[in-house]
Amino acid sequence: MVKASLLLMLLLTVLIGMGLRWREDRMASPALKAAQQGQPGQRRGKPAKARPGLLARGKISLDRWVTAAAIAAAVTIALMGGLHWIRVWIG
Repeated sequence: MVKASLLLMLLLTVLIGMGLRWREDRMASPALKAAQQGQPGQRRGKPAKARPGLLARGKISLDRWVTAAAIAAAVTIALMGGLHWIRVWIG
């Protein structure tokens, strides 16, 4: 059961992390997207807003994966605990 719960937690962490990344990309503000693509009247070679630095991007990524791991841990505990209690009730 320990191996199963660890594998489940790893799989859920990866899936939830991918889902959070997709949500961040989908929910990005329209102003930020316009700034990245360039607006009319601006020179094409110069971006309107600079990309976040390496540390800022690393912090965002780390926060996303820690959140995914916490959600995966809660789901794994609930699922494995539920399976245990089903076994107990069945006998």
